[in-house]
Amino acid sequence: MSAQTLRLMAFDVDGIFTDGRLYYGVEGDALKCFHTHDGLGLKLLQASGLPVAIITGRTSAMVEHRFAELGIAHIISGRDDKRQALEELADALSLSLIECGYMGDDLPDLAAGQLAGFFASVPNACPAVIEAAHFVTVRQGGQGAVREVCRFLLEARGFDEADLYRSVAK
Repeated sequence: MSAQTLRLMAFDVDGIFTDGRLYYGVEGDALKCFHTHDGLGLKLLQASGLPVAIITGRTSAMVEHRFAELGIAHIISGRDDKRQALEELADALSLSLIECGYMGDDLPDLAAGQLAGFFASVPNACPAVIEAAHFVTVRQGGQGAVREVCRFLLEARGFDEADLYRSVAK
C-alpha cells in the first residue's frame, strides 16, 4: 500500500500533536498546546477526501474539543491498545488495515503502525518506532510535524496544498 491510496489516516495525540509534555494546574487539570498548522493540515486532508481519525490512550475533554472543532468524526480516547482500536475502526468503516495510515511516536503506537499501510512518526520518537516508520518528519511533535505528514500525503495523492486551501476557503 502506498500513501496515494490510503482511505483513512489516524493519529496519536501526545508526542504527535503536542510536544509530549503534560502540564498540570493546581486543581489537577491538564493543559495541552496544539499547533494551528497541524489543524489546517487535518482540514486539508479531509477536504481532499481522506478521512481522519484520532486514537489516543488518554481521555481529555480538551482533546475531544480540539478535534471536534476541526470536524474529526472519529475520535477514540482512553484506548491503551491502539492496534485493537485501529482494527475496530477499520472494520467499522469497511476498510482493510493496509488502507489505513497511522502516525505515532511511542511503544503503544508501534503495533498499530506496523499494521497500517503507511506509518509516520517524529524524529524524537522511541527508536523502535523510528525503525518501523515509513516516513519520519523533520519537525518534532507539537511543532508542525502533523502538517508535514499532511503535506506529504496531499502531494502523494496529487493535491497542491495551497490550491486545495484556496478551494475550501471560499
